[in-house]
Amino acid sequence: MFYRGKIIYYFFFLILIPLNLNLKAEVLDKIIINGNKRVSDETIILYGKIKIKEDINEQKVNEIISNLNSTNFFEDINVELKNKTLILNLKEYPILNQILIVGEPSKKLSEEIKKNLTLKEKSSFIKSYLVKDVDIIKKLYSSVGYNFVKVETKVNRINNEKFDLMIEIDRGKKTKISSIKFIGDKKIKDKKLRDIVASEEDRFWKFISRNTNFNQKLIDLDIRLLKNFYKSIGYYDVTISSNSAEINDQENINLIYSIDAGTRYTIDKITTNVDPVFDNKLFFPLKKSYEKLIGKYYSPFEIKNILEDIDEIIDKNNLQFVEHNVEEKVLEKTISIKFNIYEGKRELVERINITGNSITNESIIRAELLLDEGDPFTMLNLNKSISKLKARRIFRSVTPEVLEGSKKNLKLININVEEMPTGEISAGAGIGTDGGSFEASVSENNWLGEGKKLDFNISTDSESLSGTINYTDPNYNFLGNSLNYFVSSTQNDKPDQGYENNLFAAGINTGFEQFKDIYTNLGVSISHDDLTTLDSASENLKKQSGSFSELLGSYGITKDTRNRAFMPTSGSIVSFNQSLPIFADKQAISNTFRATKYKSITNDVVGAGKLYLSAINGMGEDDVRISKRKSLSAKRLRGFERNKVGPVDGSDHIGGNYVAALNFEATLPNLLPEAYKTDVGLFLDFGNVWGVDYDDSIDESNEIRSSTGLAASWLSPIGPLSFVFSTNLSKADTDKTESFNFNLGTTF
Repeated sequence: MFYRGKIIYYFFFLILIPLNLNLKAEVLDKIIINGNKRVSDETIILYGKIKIKEDINEQKVNEIISNLNSTNFFEDINVELKNKTLILNLKEYPILNQILIVGEPSKKLSEEIKKNLTLKEKSSFIKSYLVKDVDIIKKLYSSVGYNFVKVETKVNRINNEKFDLMIEIDRGKKTKISSIKFIGDKKIKDKKLRDIVASEEDRFWKFISRNTNFNQKLIDLDIRLLKNFYKSIGYYDVTISSNSAEINDQENINLIYSIDAGTRYTIDKITTNVDPVFDNKLFFPLKKSYEKLIGKYYSPFEIKNILEDIDEIIDKNNLQFVEHNVEEKVLEKTISIKFNIYEGKRELVERINITGNSITNESIIRAELLLDEGDPFTMLNLNKSISKLKARRIFRSVTPEVLEGSKKNLKLININVEEMPTGEISAGAGIGTDGGSFEASVSENNWLGEGKKLDFNISTDSESLSGTINYTDPNYNFLGNSLNYFVSSTQNDKPDQGYENNLFAAGINTGFEQFKDIYTNLGVSISHDDLTTLDSASENLKKQSGSFSELLGSYGITKDTRNRAFMPTSGSIVSFNQSLPIFADKQAISNTFRATKYKSITNDVVGAGKLYLSAINGMGEDDVRISKRKSLSAKRLRGFERNKVGPVDGSDHIGGNYVAALNFEATLPNLLPEAYKTDVGLFLDFGNVWGVDYDDSIDESNEIRSSTGLAASWLSPIGPLSFVFSTNLSKADTDKTESFNFNLGTTF
């Protein structure tokens, strides 16, 4: 047995000897490089990661070849290893001297093409990249509506080492969307679906719209918008495709979306599974949100709102290392939902790196972060921090990256920002039946790289001229938010109200979120008013003339539960504001209450109810001067001229101490062809202005004013255009009415 064991041992030993010889490495003594003309030996050694006096074998040689290939310096690489000498035989790529774009009239687009190409001027000319670059050019043109562009490339040799590349482009004509069609099990009317998608049918009045051009990016966006809409009304498993399109010719296309809505699901059960390490009672308030959703159609946006409520509870109670997710169990026609709240990994922030900021001070960025080095790491606080940075509107993009730190429980956070131009110049003009207007503004949103905002605004109409300078310091962190400073000067000439005045004002205010959906504002201001009544005014009104100075404090609170700020379909917004005199030549308290409720009556009809109440009252024996009295605009009480409702002193409409307006509105579906993109609605308005404290003999006419009619709005090529056709249901003899009103405005 002994000898048999020895025989087996020597057998394996003899087999392994050749293997060991093959794996044996040589020590590199010398490097010889041939064929390089532009790239230095030192650069080749550096990029190849070649080191003298280190072991080298076949595996290491392959790594050197791979390293040199990745540089894109060499067209051919041949490596030999002889007698501890590494021989590199190289053939360099020729240099691309210049890229010429031919056939593209736009210099800006030509530069954009060069920027996106893989091949670059003064870099290696790799011919195989040409196919890739042609595809890049075609996709770029497709994104702006040119879907049948022709691209040809020509290579001109200057010498063996240099080439010129000429790219000839025939972009053709833009492919326009002739029509947008929806097929399949849609459940929703085409008109509603066309309002949801970003793509637009080509019409002559839409010559300034880019969304009439056919391109894949817009289609992808359309599909996302349609899916979000269907899911928001309960169609959980909706499928949408656009793989069919009718091409009329190279200039026109019929865009077709195939929709399978599937089953409409309701929510039958919602539960919370809380990890025992946390107090379950903290999450009891969620049950109120659950009760509102049981039996209603499933909406991912409602689920998102509950997740935000969970985040708010976590933040409010300063819970650490908390994670959560949601489980959705789909049954035949219902969905059960379970929110899991559990203890996550106990990780800390080791370091935060900020990159990309060439203008903005790093301290300004760090001030917005809810995480600091040494703090517990949570994705919640990181996401909130990114949202805060984006809200500053000085960055085009904010990209976070989370990496492992020096230890297992530590995290490195890299935040890269891309700054955007922050200066803006805008101007607008409008014309209507109540006169014309002009407005212009200049603003800088990142003043001195400190994220501060400075803007100047000037506006004028038939009765006033005003200018305002605003300065916002978002870094002050007063009560958790920013401070805004303003200075304004206004000149009013109001012959129909019997006065003219020059008003100067300055102030400071702040606003911040008190609770979810509840916002508070605080402010203080000073003003000086030089008021002159006209010769035609009554004797009592002439007593109003004089100079008045005041120091006011103000506060307000707003609750906003709208589903979106622009064109909401549900929810409400309610606010109360009050200004109080700290010092005033004539002291008065002003109160304003606003409330608006939105509700979807059908898929096409949205109803809205609006209430507006405002009052100003003199304190002690002080009367409210005429320049501060309340009146109703033509927007709050349609069918009546602006400020021409309420108490009259002689022939002058002087406004009142109190004003009230109640509005009901509802959209009219399918009244006009969908292609006109015109919103039409019915309205019913009620309103009144009353209360004259300086003269008890003035007839206040307490009769409620009312009107009804039709309002239409159209986004015309030259700007938003609105029409109001109205008839008065009740009025006072002294009121001035109008049955038609239009307004046109634009920005350029």
